[in-house]
Amino acid sequence: IQHVFSPQGLSSDARAPGGPPSTTMTARSLWYVGGDACELRDCSVPVVGPGEVLVVATHGAVSRGTESLVLRGGVPPSEHTRMRCPFMEGDFNYPCKYGYCSVGFVAEAGKGAEPLLGRHVFCLFPHQDRYVVRMEAVHALPEGTPPSRAVLTPNLETAVNIVWDSKLSVGDRLAVVGAGVVGCLVAYVASRVADVSVLLVDVDASRSALAERLGVRFRLAEQLTAEDADRDVVVHCSGSTAGCATALSLAGDEAAVVEASWFGDKQVSLPLGEAFHSRRLKLVSSQVGQLPVERRPRWSYARRIQVALRLAADPLLDVLIAPADIAFEDLPKALPEVCSAGAALCRRILYPVPELPPTPPRPNDLGQPRLARMKIALNTQA
Repeated sequence: IQHVFSPQGLSSDARAPGGPPSTTMTARSLWYVGGDACELRDCSVPVVGPGEVLVVATHGAVSRGTESLVLRGGVPPSEHTRMRCPFMEGDFNYPCKYGYCSVGFVAEAGKGAEPLLGRHVFCLFPHQDRYVVRMEAVHALPEGTPPSRAVLTPNLETAVNIVWDSKLSVGDRLAVVGAGVVGCLVAYVASRVADVSVLLVDVDASRSALAERLGVRFRLAEQLTAEDADRDVVVHCSGSTAGCATALSLAGDEAAVVEASWFGDKQVSLPLGEAFHSRRLKLVSSQVGQLPVERRPRWSYARRIQVALRLAADPLLDVLIAPADIAFEDLPKALPEVCSAGAALCRRILYPVPELPPTPPRPNDLGQPRLARMKIALNTQA
């Protein structure tokens, strides 16, 4: 039985005598084009080769903080190289294809990648409905982590790295300033450390409900008291100058304040006078693009992603995903609106394919050693 993946947009050319079918596929991807605008463009997907997989996207998510900067042209020229994400095309001067949250299933696997066939996977790929990558670029979802929640993986990976950079330890008193998705996930991850007391701070009273669901204390920034200060560790995630000042005010003597917000091309004013030096406060930057130096001998990016994927198995984290999903076809209109809003929740993207892949095919008996293929139903029955 010959198994051929044939969704809409895939056409098969004439087969050479004795050889595999020659196929081409058209995919659609989101591109930032300048002027606070983006659009969907057609692109060609190459034939799957040895060690490669074809991924059909089912879910994605908007990374509001970073993608807001990309949308408005706020990535400084000095950071154009460092801020490139895997599989990005174009550059930050526009147009560019940018994004790093794609969840889907492997619809076709090249030689050596057959065990991934039919598996749900996560990939740091831009917003695109199907694509071919090396098998090492995808990460199989662990049992218990649904594709719909795996979209939190990049933010969970960031939260794990922030906690590592903070040097948080058993029994510490932690304050997290900024109850967006990353801030809430830092609070969630930190609260799993034994006897750690977590205080989540924000200027929006409605976010107290998120803190309650996550099992941590909440305080409005304007209602902070002396009893809320003297923290062993403070993490700043609000992306605002006022939030930076609040974070410094909550730190105890000799404590570390971890700056997890990235301001792009914005200048930030910090209160580094008064008692900043006499209290010997420490400002620590955290960026997910690098592993903490003490972990590099043993940890890889793949190992860190697997930690994030396992954490995403917790149904409690559904509280951080907005109930209204964005259809991929509507993304060019919706993304600027999402980036301009102050919403705390993750905005998930849905692609127009079934969430669950079919049962993987039986071994191919028609002499195609390079590719393992499968046939799925989209609008027609396989």
